[in-house]
Amino acid sequence: MNATVHAQHKRNHYIGILLATGAALGFSVKAIFVKLAYQYHVDAVTMLMFRMMFALPFFIMFAWLEERKAHKRITRKQLMNITILGLVGYYLSSLLDFMGLMYISAGLERLILFIFPTVVVIMSAVWFGKRIQKEAYIALAFSYAGIVAAMVNDVQISGEHVLLGSVLVFIATITYSAFLVGSGEIIPQVGARRFASYAMIVSCLAVFIHFGIARSFTAFTQPMAVYGYGMAMAVFSTVLPSFMLAAAIHRIGASQTSIVGGLGPIATIGMAAIFLAEPLTLMQLLGAALVIGGVFILGKAKNDDKKETK
Repeated sequence: MNATVHAQHKRNHYIGILLATGAALGFSVKAIFVKLAYQYHVDAVTMLMFRMMFALPFFIMFAWLEERKAHKRITRKQLMNITILGLVGYYLSSLLDFMGLMYISAGLERLILFIFPTVVVIMSAVWFGKRIQKEAYIALAFSYAGIVAAMVNDVQISGEHVLLGSVLVFIATITYSAFLVGSGEIIPQVGARRFASYAMIVSCLAVFIHFGIARSFTAFTQPMAVYGYGMAMAVFSTVLPSFMLAAAIHRIGASQTSIVGGLGPIATIGMAAIFLAEPLTLMQLLGAALVIGGVFILGKAKNDDKKETK
């Protein structure tokens, strides 16, 4: 019996690692799809609209399935909170991210987004008075030194607009981190998948309204490749990795999942070199190593802290 339980546990662990890897790769390839679409001179708002347009049916279906299983209806207050978080965490973050990708490389974008755990630590300290541990300061120093190194690399390759693109993506990281901090209270009330589905629906609707105000419907006339990249982003970089990530956390925990997520920046840099012909430099790899090392230190410190409090 013990051998059977052990084998099942080991199998679940391997499945969790595979799911976490799939989620990391899915999120990483998003920047590649965006940059490939930009080669057809499509703008950020239109590209984001295509992504959300193709993703919306999936999240409506998931929301409907979750409602069928739910024992309680979502209250008006919960719906208002989900709406605010969806606007901040998915709509605004995605818009700023897509705008930033017009100016910086896919590799730098993924590195900046990957520092969100350090931003969450700072926000938690400011909003909730949580003490920042010594290891967190080391992690912050590593992570932001890595971003500076990667930015220097991009300036040498991409030119003067790198700072603007980096600032846009960094603000996207801040808004996404605020979303994560704010969602911590409401997710236990309504459930993770239910929350994610409704927040994404809100984000999709916000993007459609933005597109309707800022663009004419002639913007729908795009090469077929742009539609293809939009569909690919919706399926492989939005829907599938979101649920793979949730399933991975369920099997192997958030700490191990975040460690596997360290594959993300490396995967993006590698795919950018292959599909976008972005130069692979020593400075870029150094920046990636520093950022991943910083996030790993932070994750280990959090894990050790949890063990001490048990």
